[in-house]
Amino acid sequence: MTKRALVVGVTGIQGSAVAERLVLDGWQVFGLARNPGQQDGVTPVAADLLEPQALAAALAGINPTHVFLTSWLRQNTEAENITVNAAMVRNLLDALSPAGSVEHVALVTGLKHYLGPFEAYGQGTLPQTPFREDQGRLDVENFYYAQEDEVFAAAARDGFGWSIHRPHTVIGKAVGNAMNMGATLAVYATICRETGRPFRFPGSAMQWAGLTDMTDARQLAAQVVWAAVTPEARNEDFNIVNGDIFRWRWMWSRIADAFGIEAEEFDGTARPLAKQMKDDAKIWSDIVARHGLAEADINRLVSPWHTDADLGRPIEVVTDMSKCRRMGFTGYVATDDAFFDLFARLRADKLIPAQ
Repeated sequence: MTKRALVVGVTGIQGSAVAERLVLDGWQVFGLARNPGQQDGVTPVAADLLEPQALAAALAGINPTHVFLTSWLRQNTEAENITVNAAMVRNLLDALSPAGSVEHVALVTGLKHYLGPFEAYGQGTLPQTPFREDQGRLDVENFYYAQEDEVFAAAARDGFGWSIHRPHTVIGKAVGNAMNMGATLAVYATICRETGRPFRFPGSAMQWAGLTDMTDARQLAAQVVWAAVTPEARNEDFNIVNGDIFRWRWMWSRIADAFGIEAEEFDGTARPLAKQMKDDAKIWSDIVARHGLAEADINRLVSPWHTDADLGRPIEVVTDMSKCRRMGFTGYVATDDAFFDLFARLRADKLIPAQ
């Protein structure tokens, strides 16, 4: 029987990559978002996860065997994050429950499971690195935990299996995404090249010199789909990163080279992108007009606040993947190649200028 996938958050960096992988693997794929758009091989489903009745109507007759949850909404406080994002998961699984078709639910969260929510990000007592799945939850409120608990409760009620996936910062292509380091750095590098501004590392000395890792969206998609069809992965949580480690003092020069500019040597002073780019909207619209690009609204391409949060952390962040490796997942991506490939896709779609 054909596997029927419902990808929730299909327009985002993670969801679009998961949907693309499922289509390539021959699944029947439905993509849910408030404005799902068009993606090859994906049947769009327009729905708001916070409107239960309309959501149930939109899902009627789809009867997915597998659900991939990659959606969340950022709120002003963690308490609001918990209320809203838990409700989104609960409403979705409640709407799917009567049909009894769901065999597996995959939930994508992230390393804030170990690092804490935005309000206490990288603060307090944190587990040792590399982060491992058996380190458990922090003693702090976190909307990731609330989302997990909704999945666990629905699984106990309806009998489906689940998997939890925790990527580090995700490299991938999506316009209008709330957390998009790759596109943010591409736009920033483009502005530096076009204006002659120095290409300055915005983060902390620890991130500049310490070890870190990242997650290509397609690496995440490969693991999510693998877990959905691998019996040993049922009811397990997994970290997912590319498999390499690097220091930003090396990667920063690699990114600069990709744009034909010189990376300024870091002097230990944090210069957040939120400040460096706060007046760049007009500069970007001029670049767009000059090069005939597709997106003039800089805010639909960049998320300086998120990039600053990651590059400004005072601790080293390295992630262990031994658990899924032991079960047979062998995916690997070199992170500099992930950046280079993203930049090529952004150029092909005329989101940044061609070189």
